[in-house]
Amino acid sequence: MRQWISNVFRLGRKELSSLRTDPVLILLIVYVFSFAVYSVATGAKLEVENASVAYVDQDRSALTGRILAAILPPQFNPPQEIPADQIDSVMDAGRFVFVLTFPPRFEADVLTAQKPQIQLNVDATAMAQAGNGSVFLQQIISAEVAKFVAGDDTATELPIDLVVRTKFNPNLNSVWFSSVMQVINNITILSVLLTGAALIREREHGTIEHLLVMPVTPSEIMVAKIWSNGLAIIVAAILSIWLVVQILLEVPIAGSIPLFIGGAVLYLVSVTGLGILLATFTTSMPQFGLLALPVLVIMNLLSGSTTPMESMPVWLQYVMQLAPSTHFVAFSQSILYRGAGLETVWPNMLVMTVLGGVFLLVALRRFRLTMATVH
Repeated sequence: MRQWISNVFRLGRKELSSLRTDPVLILLIVYVFSFAVYSVATGAKLEVENASVAYVDQDRSALTGRILAAILPPQFNPPQEIPADQIDSVMDAGRFVFVLTFPPRFEADVLTAQKPQIQLNVDATAMAQAGNGSVFLQQIISAEVAKFVAGDDTATELPIDLVVRTKFNPNLNSVWFSSVMQVINNITILSVLLTGAALIREREHGTIEHLLVMPVTPSEIMVAKIWSNGLAIIVAAILSIWLVVQILLEVPIAGSIPLFIGGAVLYLVSVTGLGILLATFTTSMPQFGLLALPVLVIMNLLSGSTTPMESMPVWLQYVMQLAPSTHFVAFSQSILYRGAGLETVWPNMLVMTVLGGVFLLVALRRFRLTMATVH
């Protein structure tokens, strides 16, 4: 056993030395955990911001002016007036996300309780802004009409006071969500790519034959690749959370970083084993990339990091329980967002441990078969 550990340690040091001398992989790690996290967090926003609004005012009354004056930044750009016959053309050209149309005698019909209709055209190709922006505009219009009819700026349409208390992200800032989730997704991507690339690199450089004549076993070779590449990813992820997420983006981390690292280590065992497993089915880096791409896309999009698991079909929810990324995302969200402790996340850690053992055994069996066929 002592010799096995010694061989794994020495082979792992060789992997780290090989990684250190590969500027492309080093640049990839730095880019993925720095600029990629920052650019996605600040660029891909889910909330409504600077949405373009146009209007057709066929009434030109005090009420329509009041409604238009209430459509303010930062959610919306100042509304721009357009002719009625240009609604379809500006929507087709994508110039405006929202187009409001006020009918003639709108104010008079409101005052006589005729319930006139306001037409709101929405460009739903921008789904996040379309859905949330429509709700905001309805709330603005309802509030302004209620105040106008009552002649009191403090009037509200509802006879109740709805108090909303938002936990974990009180300002509903998408940067808080997307920055952390980008780090989580990048851990998955690099874990598969680095370990698979390490095995492919041995073949392409012809060093796999050198390993075969050495007094080492396939398990020692595989475990060495897992711990060395996993160490590089863990260090990069910690620095990313500290420097990019917490300092640069000023996103608060609610839970225990050491507990998160412990769960990440368990997750890396399974996902790096998956990288080696995929690499055993290929003989070159392009083949490995083509095989890994659909696997990574499915793991990232359907793990709960982009959309809630509850919004997926039930059968797909059960299938994704076999993916370690599903449990790692739930584990990470509980700790980093909600400040959960071990008593909450231990089921996720247990499942990741079981899946890690399964992936490791399957990858080891396949790796041994691959090593036996190398001439």
